[in-house]
Amino acid sequence: MAEIKAPVFPESVADGTIVEWHVSEGEQVNRDDILAEIETDKVVLEVVAPDDGVVTKIVKQVDDIVLSDELIAEFEAGATGTTGGGDDAAEESKAEEKTEEKAEAKPAASAADEADHKDQSPAVRKAAKESGVDPKNVEGSGRGGRVTKQDMANPTLKADSSIKSDSGRPVAESVGERTEKRVPMTRLRKTVANRLLAATQETAMLTTFNEVNMKPLMDLRAKYKDQFEKRHGTRLGFMSLFVKAATEALKRFPAVNASIDGDDIVYHGYYDVGVAVSSDRGLVVPVLRDTDRMSMADVEAGIREFAGKARDGKLSLQEMTGGTFTITNGGVFGSLMSTPILNPPQTAILGMHAINDRPMAVNGQVEILPMMYLALSYDHRMIDGKDAVQFLVTIKELIEDPARLLLDL
Repeated sequence: MAEIKAPVFPESVADGTIVEWHVSEGEQVNRDDILAEIETDKVVLEVVAPDDGVVTKIVKQVDDIVLSDELIAEFEAGATGTTGGGDDAAEESKAEEKTEEKAEAKPAASAADEADHKDQSPAVRKAAKESGVDPKNVEGSGRGGRVTKQDMANPTLKADSSIKSDSGRPVAESVGERTEKRVPMTRLRKTVANRLLAATQETAMLTTFNEVNMKPLMDLRAKYKDQFEKRHGTRLGFMSLFVKAATEALKRFPAVNASIDGDDIVYHGYYDVGVAVSSDRGLVVPVLRDTDRMSMADVEAGIREFAGKARDGKLSLQEMTGGTFTITNGGVFGSLMSTPILNPPQTAILGMHAINDRPMAVNGQVEILPMMYLALSYDHRMIDGKDAVQFLVTIKELIEDPARLLLDL
């Protein structure tokens, strides 16, 4: 008999919650099959089968809190889901008879429900599991009244629908054409909310703004993007240049790369830049390590990999632990200007925004230029206003004249 345990969590993660079991007791599984998912305040971890065998006992149920390396199930390697001979065979026969009786007694409506469930797309089933709303109670807009992913995102419930969660609380209620949906907040969402609230209450946060002319960078990208992709196998975006510009600025202003630990200031001799990524589960910040040693291609490949993992929920704890500075790009969603919130214990965060054509005065003439607002939020306890402003101006100068990065100017 083997033990199935929760993963070993890093020091920054206290515990996790079992959000789903993919198997039931007595079920046959293969090596590396996903048995359960454990959600921590940073990421969802998968627990896989160590070998071919059977899960003989589930110790921790869905919604149970588990600690690092805690027993969650028992497992028998090499066993099969059913055994033959003697009393076991008799018990199996009885179980089959009961199953057949239940199947015969099952009303036609239940069979229809099962058919409807199988007919639903994976996206609809996933949305149903996350929201707790049964698709059969939702008005479908697809062909033949089928429920689509869009229907589940903003469900219009049938007139007689009143759906409750496992806890008995209503998940969605219909009153005429007006609906309300109640969904429990995930651990990740709660943790993000608490951290953001703490950042505003426990730091002396201030934001300084500037604007940058993106034309030189856009011209550079247009000129070399095809050659860059052909040589490195990844597209050339703006984020890699901002990461490299921020890294250079961090070298010049060590206070921005520092953190506060109690009454101590910790100056980091390395540059780990977190890139904020929006996912279905909430905001996550995977970290690019040692960005001063990374090439533009390395940064682009790293960001693309993180984006894919965030979308699929595959980011590891190690990939989101640490970081000395963060960059967030609200511009991809159309944000013109915002004040990003600090990611403690970091003392600064850079916010990028949408690129818009605006009339600008250049050498006494009015020109239409693609401009972007930049925002730097910083902890005024650690960083003086002068350093914060000059840090942001340094990024502006490096972006407006990319040759400075190459020439170290």
